[in-house]
Amino acid sequence: MSKYASLPHPVHQTQIEHKIPVGLVDSPPASVGRLVGVDLARGLAVFGMYAAHLGPDPSSGGVTGHVMELFHGRSSALFALLAGFSIILMTGRRVPKTGREGRQAVAKVLIRAVILVAFGTWLTSTGTPVEVILAFYGLYFVMVLPFRRLSAGTLAALAAGTALVLPQVLYVIQQSTYNSTWAETFTRDDPLARVSGTGGFVELLFTGSYPALTWIPFVFAGMAVARLDLASTAVRVRLAVTGGALAVLGYGGSWLALHFVPGVASALTAGGEAFGSGSAMSAWWSDTAGYPSGDSAAWLWAASPHSETTLSVVGNTGVAIAVLAGCIAAVDALPRFRTLAAPVIAVGTMSLTAYVFHVAGIRILGIEELPGSPLYVLVGFVVAVTVFATVWSRFFGRGPLERILGNATKIARFVK
Repeated sequence: MSKYASLPHPVHQTQIEHKIPVGLVDSPPASVGRLVGVDLARGLAVFGMYAAHLGPDPSSGGVTGHVMELFHGRSSALFALLAGFSIILMTGRRVPKTGREGRQAVAKVLIRAVILVAFGTWLTSTGTPVEVILAFYGLYFVMVLPFRRLSAGTLAALAAGTALVLPQVLYVIQQSTYNSTWAETFTRDDPLARVSGTGGFVELLFTGSYPALTWIPFVFAGMAVARLDLASTAVRVRLAVTGGALAVLGYGGSWLALHFVPGVASALTAGGEAFGSGSAMSAWWSDTAGYPSGDSAAWLWAASPHSETTLSVVGNTGVAIAVLAGCIAAVDALPRFRTLAAPVIAVGTMSLTAYVFHVAGIRILGIEELPGSPLYVLVGFVVAVTVFATVWSRFFGRGPLERILGNATKIARFVK
């Protein structure tokens, strides 16, 4: 979740390239001054996740409620897409690394993955009300690593294929968990579950808030984008158009299904299927109607955040791609905007630190209802992390947790 910084004062290209911490995975120096836009996207994703956790409850309605709802699910999808981008930066962006250099890059990614799974699982075991994404994130790294050398087209095809197939597979698996004890038995024998008191790998793969089975498409999409020539205006325009088209296809397709596919609307509203405060007819974009229970296949037509459906994955991928394309284009074409956005970019360079900061803050302040805090709480967190990141990046560069994570991977140099 991050990269290099565009600081408020002039910085030469070579200086930027020597500061490219890519959040959860570091990238080596690269000829990518314009990829500061990726940090801007990460910074926006951080603020979006803050809004999803610390903002007012969307079910309260009104303009504020609708704005808060926009961040739910879509911010974490942007993080997942950027995870794929980071893996390609780490293992060779335009030309995949091979030989000893390639093996060391793989070792670095695996070390980070293990640390993230362990750290994320520990945070979850503390009882924090936040659905911590870090352990899921680490598992994504491991699962997509074998595909790191594929071309942009092949990775895009993988993203599309997994988005079409895996949500249906997850539905079948989740449905079986309501009617059998296999998950309980598996969890009991799961070493991660036994040492942490969490759902272990069953949770990370199938039953958690960010199940790897349906979040892998985001990662593949990010890997495909990273392979492209983002210096090309034509490529960026195509990315933006593709993102918009996917968003319309996902959310628009869900809206049409809820209104015109026979039996879908009635199935979602019958039998208490929708347990939230909102209308089931809003499930094409909002989770205020609740989450799928696994009892009705009608939920496969929803595109609400965390519904884990094909339409949801397609729509959220579109939003993430459009945001990323817009950020890259904006910082590259508008130097003044880049200067104004420097504080947000600074947050993006240390998104792991920023993420843990808000989890710790929620725990320290005893916040239990997520979302549901007054708007001033969200503003306070955003201001605090922005000030910290701006000052820290100016004097120290890489964020504190990013620095620790980077140092932990130094043992990869012994890989032959």
